Amino acid sequence: MRLEKATAVACSNIAFIKYWGKRDEALRLPLNSSLSMALSQATTTTTVAFDSHLTEDMVSIDGQPAPAPTRLRVLRHLDRIRRMVKIDKRARVASCNSFPRDAGLASSASGFAALTLAATRAAGLELSLQELSRLARLGSGSAARSIPGGFVEWHAGQDHESSYAEQLAPPHHWPELRDIVAVLEGTPKPVSSTQGMALAQTSPHLATRLALIPERLEQARRAILDRDLTALGEVSEEEAIELHLIAMSSRPPIFYWRPATLALIHRVLAWRSEGLAVYFTLDAGPNVHLLCEEKDAESIVAMLERMAEVRQIIINAPGPGAHLCPEHLF
Repeated sequence: MRLEKATAVACSNIAFIKYWGKRDEALRLPLNSSLSMALSQATTTTTVAFDSHLTEDMVSIDGQPAPAPTRLRVLRHLDRIRRMVKIDKRARVASCNSFPRDAGLASSASGFAALTLAATRAAGLELSLQELSRLARLGSGSAARSIPGGFVEWHAGQDHESSYAEQLAPPHHWPELRDIVAVLEGTPKPVSSTQGMALAQTSPHLATRLALIPERLEQARRAILDRDLTALGEVSEEEAIELHLIAMSSRPPIFYWRPATLALIHRVLAWRSEGLAVYFTLDAGPNVHLLCEEKDAESIVAMLERMAEVRQIIINAPGPGAHLCPEHLF
């Protein structure tokens, strides 16, 4: 086995059916299955090299040393891979993002998906998509969904082997669909998703949500396969509101929304009442995703650009799966 350097690129993803709460913390097994789309323009690029000359692992993100909690998660993931191939060499890891991280835009999903592919290939492993998805899940649950491309379903499963993500439809199945991210805050959120999910079981509304998930999953699958924006938008809005209901009703409560979040949601509802086919969804953060089709994207972006609260706009089509890149970061 020859050890080498490898670089991978992975897309973040937006969940139409949300993942919020774990059944098993160590294995990151979710309480329910979820369904998402890879975001073409929200990517993480990661280079990994195992080096016998290093005395410790080196981890940088966007040109800066990784914060201690993030570095620890990366090191634990590298250790998993080292155990798989029975090596003890330290690694140099460099990662960069095309979008704000730790701001509720699933940067850990793209980050650990890219890390998983780059590190396994640098260690001489060639894993299947299912194996990569399972392994990425151990680093960050939603990273399981950033291994396949296009439209992806993460099966909750019962154990490590049965909990993985697979493609429901490829990117070219619905190339007109757009996810426009309106970045309202680009700074790290005060309560991480990991912390928030740990409190999900304290919400009195969680059981009701879990009972509704199977039907909503079927609605979302059918909407994607039929390329039905209205049906997908409606179920996505229900899911977004309910995720934040669970967060707000946890003990202690978590408020990810900001005044600008609610203002933009009201704008989306107003635009739709005027005949524009646009819907909103959010992950665990203040930033808003707007779902529309390509023909309406330009006018929506123009309206967002006139809003002082919007700091950045990211226009995504359905993106590819995690893949290797010939150009390295170091």
